[in-house]
Amino acid sequence: MAPHAARDVPLIQSLLRWFRRTPAPLDDALWQQTCRGCHWLHALQPAQQERLRALTGLFLQHKTITPVAGLVLDEGQRMLLAALCCLPLIEFGAEGLHGWSELVVYPDAFRVRRRHSDAIDDGHEWGVVHEWDDELIGESWDSGPLILSWADVQADIADPHAGFCVAVHEMAHKLDALDGAIDGTPPLPREWQRQWAHDFQQCYDHFRAQVDREQEVTLDPYAAEAPEEFFAVVSEYHFSAPDVLEQAMPAVAAHLRRLYGPSPGSAAQAQY
Repeated sequence: MAPHAARDVPLIQSLLRWFRRTPAPLDDALWQQTCRGCHWLHALQPAQQERLRALTGLFLQHKTITPVAGLVLDEGQRMLLAALCCLPLIEFGAEGLHGWSELVVYPDAFRVRRRHSDAIDDGHEWGVVHEWDDELIGESWDSGPLILSWADVQADIADPHAGFCVAVHEMAHKLDALDGAIDGTPPLPREWQRQWAHDFQQCYDHFRAQVDREQEVTLDPYAAEAPEEFFAVVSEYHFSAPDVLEQAMPAVAAHLRRLYGPSPGSAAQAQY
């Protein structure tokens, strides 16, 4: 979570091109139906919802949504997926869609083959090579697609205060990757970046120590896996269990409110 150098000029120019894109118009009835069916969308303030609608239009216009393994998605389901992916971009903006082009959606959890060597020298593996299968509900490739399990997206929507939102988790990884370093720090103004790095590192270290000591923790222990997973997990809590995050890590919660805007999780609880 160390501070990074400022963005270079080509990256800034590339990101600005995203701002100039005109979002595709969305069918109003379908958009309203999509929002009513998802707690996080319905609970947004009107100005937030309008920004999300514009971002969703950009997503549907410029990203390919590819259902696989026999899954079929209708227009409303595609709109819902696009909107969930854009939730973390309401304040950050369309630049968060930069650098990738496809959302792949599996019907359920999916398997990926992992490979790891004990040592690599000059690009060549040597020593013991380990291979295993991982079962995942989401994945974000550095420069490639974002991958989601449709069953888990639906499960998150059905229990919106449980602390989980796989779409937000994987989009946090996409934001993290924008500055070229996957380390739990998205591109930020320099002074904010320094304070973010300090506060997140401190909270991550403390949380990891608790998990290592097998102490009871209120957040998902998976957040202790790595700084980038910590950022992705607390991002889920910002949207789905902000009060839990605020109580456990107030400094992190404050940074995420600044990054993402007010949480629909906290605003919505008074409405339901």
